[in-house]
Amino acid sequence: MSLPPSPRFGGGMRSKRRVEDPSLLAGRASFVGDIKMPDALTAAFVRSPYAHAALGAIDRSAALAMPGVRAVYTLRDLRPHLTADRTPLGQSVTELVGLTSKGLRSDITPFILARDEVCYAGEPVAVVIAEDRYLAEDAASRVAVEYSELPAVSDCRDAARPGAPLVHRRGADNILVKYSIAYGDCQAAFAGAAHVFALSLSQHRGCAHPMEGRGVLARYDAVEDLTTIWTSTQSPHEIRLSLVQLFDLADDKLRVITPDVGGGFGAKYLIYPEEVVVPLAARLLRRPVRWTEDRREHFLTSIQERDQYWDLQVALDDHGTLLAVRGTLINDQGAYTPQGINVSYNSATALPGPYRLPNYHLDVIAVETNKVPTMPVRGAGYPQGTFAMERLLDLAAGRLGIDRAEIRRRNLVPPEAMPYATPMKTRAGSPVKYDSGDFPKCQAMALEAAGYAGFAARQSEARAKRRYIGIGIANGIKGTGRGPFETAIVRVGRSGKISVYSGAAPMGQSTKTMLAQIAAEQFDVRPEDVNVVAGDTAYVPMGHGGFASRQTVNAGTSTHLAAKAVREKTLKLAANLLGVDVDTLALKDGHVVALGSNLSIGLGDLAREAIGIPGYALPKGIEPGLEQTVNFMPVGLAYSNSSHCVEVEVDIDTGCVRLLRYVVVSDCGRLINPPVVEGQIVGGVIHGIANALFERMAYDENAQPLTTNFGEYLLPTATELPRIEVFTQISPSPLNPLGVKGVGECGVIPAAAAIVSAIENALRPFAVRIDEVPLFPEHIVARVAAAAADTAAPLTRAG
Repeated sequence: MSLPPSPRFGGGMRSKRRVEDPSLLAGRASFVGDIKMPDALTAAFVRSPYAHAALGAIDRSAALAMPGVRAVYTLRDLRPHLTADRTPLGQSVTELVGLTSKGLRSDITPFILARDEVCYAGEPVAVVIAEDRYLAEDAASRVAVEYSELPAVSDCRDAARPGAPLVHRRGADNILVKYSIAYGDCQAAFAGAAHVFALSLSQHRGCAHPMEGRGVLARYDAVEDLTTIWTSTQSPHEIRLSLVQLFDLADDKLRVITPDVGGGFGAKYLIYPEEVVVPLAARLLRRPVRWTEDRREHFLTSIQERDQYWDLQVALDDHGTLLAVRGTLINDQGAYTPQGINVSYNSATALPGPYRLPNYHLDVIAVETNKVPTMPVRGAGYPQGTFAMERLLDLAAGRLGIDRAEIRRRNLVPPEAMPYATPMKTRAGSPVKYDSGDFPKCQAMALEAAGYAGFAARQSEARAKRRYIGIGIANGIKGTGRGPFETAIVRVGRSGKISVYSGAAPMGQSTKTMLAQIAAEQFDVRPEDVNVVAGDTAYVPMGHGGFASRQTVNAGTSTHLAAKAVREKTLKLAANLLGVDVDTLALKDGHVVALGSNLSIGLGDLAREAIGIPGYALPKGIEPGLEQTVNFMPVGLAYSNSSHCVEVEVDIDTGCVRLLRYVVVSDCGRLINPPVVEGQIVGGVIHGIANALFERMAYDENAQPLTTNFGEYLLPTATELPRIEVFTQISPSPLNPLGVKGVGECGVIPAAAAIVSAIENALRPFAVRIDEVPLFPEHIVARVAAAAADTAAPLTRAG
């Protein structure tokens, strides 16, 4: 197999410069914190210092007596202006196989402000509104709250046991839901298996930590009776939907705008209490109100993902062919459930991954704890399911004496089996069906690019120099392009300017570039000549925003179809006006030109003609306006896949892990803009590196957070990262006319599994087994020491 000497992309549109970059690089971008309103007040929240306590009296007198303080609100003050005490269950939660969101308890979402009990440290109890942030925070510290501390539970395994302290004092137990993902006949498969192996895994709780935290600014206009909200969100239409429910308003009385957003990674795909309180305060005080999350608040209050604990068994035949997997998964939901059980469900259905697994049974328990609520962070549970399967394969390979790459090759779904339908269903009830891909080829490309065949010699040479290097391989798959739809409106205005309006929500992943490039292709103009408005509910009536690597598939396809329709309408109108056949026309530089003649007409002229003259008919067969609205509805998920091969060096004295090489082969269908795709893949890989080696949101046994700043909670920086080599294999999706698949989360899916595989391989002389992430230096030192003690071997650096 021949590989290019450096990463290459192809199979799609041409690379274009991002349309977002000029404003970002020149400092003209407008994030929530950049929006100036001289008369705006500032909110600061009073938050519980306890993980679990009963609320008593709240004394606001000292705070209200401070100059510049305009209000102090509790839930009792706000409740007359709301239809409910709690935020609505996320609208992205509809159907789950065997379990509907309607079947979940009604008391699982967060309170707008705490009512009579706090259930995690950081839960908002009251809000202070003042003339500036300094005054607001000082006043918040003077609000006296009576707490009666209650028992708290931190570990979801403890919380699941009978007699555990209750997360909510009125609850019967801490079990949110139990369910199973199962198909085939596991019992028979295990009974007849030549080999059965077992392992237990733990996967850490982590945060999203976008560069920009959360923030919201709200203004009420009494003349128009209109509330306008600027918020750093991934879901402007869901924010509006929740607020019109809570405020009992017509849709057109509330506008939500997403300005520039500095990242989301899942932490901004829901409505938070702050996004309810701040607009309501603006309506009550008749002045703009803003709130900006600081980094400590992000640690304490923004959603997190996991913990997860897996107990698994795998059955195989003598050739290393997978026969069955069975086991249990316990997933930490935190104190509340804003968006259902997406993480655990995705993890459970992701475990089979790109492999043929004929029998499967996993019992899942979603358990509440007195910690921050959990929801999908980048990868949305898929990395955890992938980690579980890849760890099983490494275990089986070692026990059976089969090369780790070979056991994977034997079990990968072959390309001739595509489309490949599994017996599972997505949480929306549709089949888990892989639409296209060549999984064995991707793995082979990754192995060749990483020099896997020659690694044994390199490892032997390194050992002779008392260096411990290792190589790891992992494969992952991600369902992308979740529906139900995304809206795109393409319009040629009377100035001739082409505009795209979409319910998509940009958050730093080049969404506007993607939409502009797709539309520009139809009109033969530059992407920068296309005006893109995304994330503003005033322009698009419906939308679902950015999550699940969906926006290129949904919004991109809607834009493509709408632009194509407007193009056809434009050419038809031009042919009518110019008196020529439509087949002789072409679009070029904002004009329709008749090939082989000097006839042409501008897009602006055509747009004005399409509107018509009052009292006169439009040309025959022409509908009003050069505009088209499309809501593309995918019929299934488009599955992206990738193979990662990682080479590491481990210092057994310090436990330090150095990443020497990182190779990715990615298949995300046709590429709209190759450099943007590469950037998304690299970003995902770095997120996966962080999950494997750096990030852990730690709590003590009383559910008090222990890692609340970046001195305690680590993220990788440039000095810890290798050059990430990205190659592409292109298998167009047959499920949309662009042939595209999502990419935003795909880099993270197999990353932790590949890194841990490499570390374990480096430590093979010590027979170290790794069953958790993140893996810190002290964990490695302890494992090496324990392995040496178990074998009674002296711990030396000799290979």
